[in-house]
Amino acid sequence: MRIRPVGAYALLLDCDDADQVEAWRAELWRRRDAGELTAQEIVPAAVTVLLDGVPDPTATAARIAGWQPRTTAAGADSAEVRVPTVYDGADLPTVAGHWGVDVPAVVARLRRTEFRVAFCGFAPGFAYLTGLPPELAVPRLATPRTRVPAGSVALAGWYAGIYPTASPGGWLLVGRTDLPLFDVHADPPARLTPGTRVRLVEAR
Repeated sequence: MRIRPVGAYALLLDCDDADQVEAWRAELWRRRDAGELTAQEIVPAAVTVLLDGVPDPTATAARIAGWQPRTTAAGADSAEVRVPTVYDGADLPTVAGHWGVDVPAVVARLRRTEFRVAFCGFAPGFAYLTGLPPELAVPRLATPRTRVPAGSVALAGWYAGIYPTASPGGWLLVGRTDLPLFDVHADPPARLTPGTRVRLVEAR
């Protein structure tokens, strides 16, 4: 992990992989809650963690360099959200072809996978979910759809995601859910936040 300044009041942690991002995200959130760290925002991404609103970046970077994230399993102590999912996505056969299995095997794999929110982006409430192994990565559509319905469960690369609102998108659609994922009046507005464990359970 490498720490570098970004502007006058921010730091960026360059991590080796998504697991290291989650370990540092959890550690920094814990330190902030304990009053050991001052930062207005701690924002994980694919391989970085941004700390914004840091009063003394130089001193803070020196402290962080002496910390070690806890070695407990990533997200083991976080909340779990069970997302009732209807597995009828238009791209299920395409995913099955990439994985070299049939459609029921794709559904079974998604149902038994424990996903974790790695970071959020693209649209308010859109969570990038990790949990699938790299060898099951799938490509995005060559031509994105002009409109993907809200609640669509989809795959791209080694990520899974759920569209919180209708929007254009090029991810492969595997299912859908009625679970609301973003509400501006809620606290926090996004139901799926970094570190949250997610299960795509079959809707009853």
